[in-house]
Amino acid sequence: MLGIFLDQETTGLDAFRHRLLEVACKVVNLSTGHQLASYQSGVGQSPEVWQASDPTALSVNGFTWEEVSKGKPEKEVGEEIVELFQRLGITRGKAVFICQNPSFDRAFFSHLVSCYKQEAFSWPYHWLDLASMYWALEVEKSRMQEQPLPEEIWLSKDHIAVSVHLPKESKPHRAMQGVDHLLLCYQNIVGFPELGI
Repeated sequence: MLGIFLDQETTGLDAFRHRLLEVACKVVNLSTGHQLASYQSGVGQSPEVWQASDPTALSVNGFTWEEVSKGKPEKEVGEEIVELFQRLGITRGKAVFICQNPSFDRAFFSHLVSCYKQEAFSWPYHWLDLASMYWALEVEKSRMQEQPLPEEIWLSKDHIAVSVHLPKESKPHRAMQGVDHLLLCYQNIVGFPELGI
């Protein structure tokens, strides 16, 4: 089974109004932890899209117009991802997407490769998220200890990282940096069976 660890940076939170600025992923064997491939690209946008950016989003990712103006067109980025996934044999039942916020990431990823194309390629339909994995382990821990769930459980990637004694993600956020941090959290929370971790 392969895991597509994916992260994106955008001009805001609304997939109907905002657009991608950067996408990155690493394809990893979930049994061994072996990395098969990685991909990262800036995504170019028009001045009109840039002007409609949410300032809060830009304060998180730190993108500037100079960087965005040099990014590749969405269509080209999508074609590169299709080529990579076809070369790796990415298909439903043999691979899963893993990210921190599937509802956010899948919506923006569809700007690059439409949901219809993803379905035609039989790409993974269900996107898994680190927060649910962590939640399930917290529930199991409470059950094993015969304790109620804590009154508060924070599920941001940074809170999850701190709970397992890992550093928070560095700022400003960038997509490949987010992928690496996600992988580190996954390794420490779920692990790779053949590595014994």
